Amino acid sequence: MKVEAMEWVQKAEGDMNTARRESVVKKDPNHDAVCFHAQQCAEKYFKALFIETGLPLTRTHDLEILLNQLMPFIRELNELLASVRILSAMAVEVRYPGVVADEDDAVEALCSADKIREAIRTRLGI
Repeated sequence: MKVEAMEWVQKAEGDMNTARRESVVKKDPNHDAVCFHAQQCAEKYFKALFIETGLPLTRTHDLEILLNQLMPFIRELNELLASVRILSAMAVEVRYPGVVADEDDAVEALCSADKIREAIRTRLGI
C-alpha cells in the first residue's frame, strides 16, 4: 500500500477509535462527537482509496461527492450510498445548535462508518 494511503488509514482508524470509545461512555456520552468522528473515519477511508488507486483527490468533506467520483471506477461502492447519506446528514447537522444526536443516531453512525470502513479495507487488501 502507498505510504500516503496508509497515513489516511491510520487517521481514519484514530477517528473510529475515538467514536467507539465515546459511544460506550456511561456518564454524559457525547453522541454528537460519535457521529462526527464516524463521518471523519469514512471520509478518510475514501481518501485513502483515492490515493491507492491513483485517482486525483478532491478537496472536499462531502462523502457523497467522494463516493460519486469513485463509483465509475469501483462500481461495487454503490452499495455504500445509504451509509454515506446517513453519515453526511448526521455529521454536519449535529455540529450546529438546534440539533443534537441521541444514542440511536450514534449507533446508526457507527454502523454506517463500519460498513464503509470494511468495504474499503477489503478493497485496500487490509
